[in-house]
Amino acid sequence: MVDVSPLRARAEAWLADDPSPEDRAELRALLDAENWAEIADRFAGRLEFGTAGLRGVIGAGPNRMNLAVVRGATAGLLAYLRETTPNAEARGLVVGFDGRRLSREFAREVVEVAVGAGFVARTFDHVVPTPVVGFACKELNAAAAVMVTASHNPPEYNGYKVYWGNAAQIIPPHDEGIARCIDAVGSLAKVPRTTFDDAMASGRAAVLPASLEDRYHETIQRLVVKPGVRRDLPIVYTALHGVGDAPTRRALRTAGFTHVESVAEQAEPDGRFPTVRFPNPEEAGAMDLVLALAKKTNAELVIANDPDADRLALAVRAGEGHDQPGSYVQLTGNEVGCLLGSYLLEHAPYGRATEGKGPVVVSSLVSSPMIGAIAEAHGARWEETLTGFKWIANRSLDLVAEGYRFVMGYEEALGYTVSDVVRDKDGVSAALVAADMTAFHASEGRTLLDALDLLARKHGLFVSRQVSVTMKGKEGAAAIAAIMSKVRKSPPRQLGAHAVLAVRDLEARTKTWSDGRVEPLAFLSSNVISLELEGGHRVMLRPSGTEPKIKYYFDVREAVGGREHMKSARGRAERTLSALVEAFMPLVSDGGAA
Repeated sequence: MVDVSPLRARAEAWLADDPSPEDRAELRALLDAENWAEIADRFAGRLEFGTAGLRGVIGAGPNRMNLAVVRGATAGLLAYLRETTPNAEARGLVVGFDGRRLSREFAREVVEVAVGAGFVARTFDHVVPTPVVGFACKELNAAAAVMVTASHNPPEYNGYKVYWGNAAQIIPPHDEGIARCIDAVGSLAKVPRTTFDDAMASGRAAVLPASLEDRYHETIQRLVVKPGVRRDLPIVYTALHGVGDAPTRRALRTAGFTHVESVAEQAEPDGRFPTVRFPNPEEAGAMDLVLALAKKTNAELVIANDPDADRLALAVRAGEGHDQPGSYVQLTGNEVGCLLGSYLLEHAPYGRATEGKGPVVVSSLVSSPMIGAIAEAHGARWEETLTGFKWIANRSLDLVAEGYRFVMGYEEALGYTVSDVVRDKDGVSAALVAADMTAFHASEGRTLLDALDLLARKHGLFVSRQVSVTMKGKEGAAAIAAIMSKVRKSPPRQLGAHAVLAVRDLEARTKTWSDGRVEPLAFLSSNVISLELEGGHRVMLRPSGTEPKIKYYFDVREAVGGREHMKSARGRAERTLSALVEAFMPLVSDGGAA
């Protein structure tokens, strides 16, 4: 029989320090029921503070999102700010929250702990999009900002996202430093704090005025490139039960897009997400209601945000010459990113190569290399970063400091930022620019699908595929490590009909050419391997940072003949892509065995 006394002792100690009566009652009920499996899971560790902050299932215990975890995280964040940031207390925190369960309560806890520690805290009194919190951090020169959100995770999740004083998400060494200070917090009962009402009465806390959101909206309107083109195209929109409806529709309305209809069932913030199980526009079925509304209204453009409105998804009606004219096609993140990049580099004043070192676009490693071809054609610089928008935003700041003009950044997981209004992905301003772009192409007699075809003819047809393989437990982790080791030590020299020209190993920070030449890479070390193939094709592999998976990314580039029909070119590209996948997967399907 397993001795549960150590587990019981840990649970009782947590109970004694937990500030939430509801969470104490929940944990006590589990103890009374002797539900040791559930208790063990809740005490298997503590939610790890990383470069995305915290994110987890809501519930009692250190391995869950709850008031106790928020209190400890905030106390640790404040301690680290004191260590590292001059005048941190006066610069203070910006605090925002979305519509998920307990988001408001967690945000109030952040304010109470901040003021109790002598910091200024400025907070919103209503739900706001994540990018508005990032904008506020920059506008107010705050020492840091906290956004309570779990973005597009399922309903049972919540999270705690931190922006540094540069208004970008934290990156090393700040994540490790904050985690170290959280470890040193000690008893939560001894954490200084004040009540929310007393914090407000003291003047150390304040509600942010509506004028700040007005400034955000005024600023993103400057991103509109073609204000003079038609604005009567019918648009349908969904917030997926998140916070994006009012701000996104306001942005569109201000720019002249008045023919916008929203999915009523999904317009109001609702942390239960009653019409979608997984409120991520990438997930199958998530956009069913907005696509049905599009068909009903004959919309030309479909827009969706995720629940905290930092991601953007688009769908467009297929015109004549495309498969199933009149049907709606959801664009991939790569397609939207390349469309935006091309549009801004060609037409936006801030996208032209006329000043300083010229324009620069930034994308994550796993995003389509097509954006690089587009940038090159426009005389712009293209930079790749590690996966995650935190890297895109922080790298863009470095490039601006070097004299470049940052035009846009994107990652294939539906994240985009235009210019430097927000130093993170922003689904509201991206929706505005996407509508402006769609209107421009419509004025030229094109749909976005037609625009994609034009890009393919100019720069090559790029097609991508991701294959994810789940490997759970210790055995799975060992198998993933073996696969990475095998490819790292003995990379293939040929994949099907294509020679491997070079291998980029981001862990070793080297690029090794097939002739033996080795070049250093400027990336931070990361467990990613990229195989560069003749013809402009690419295969990349990396373990997931959040799931027990290894992910493989395949990109193919095919030239399109001058009079070749795009259907023919796409068929050829898909066959090349499938052949590449079929050639590569047997090399790794044995779990890395030699």
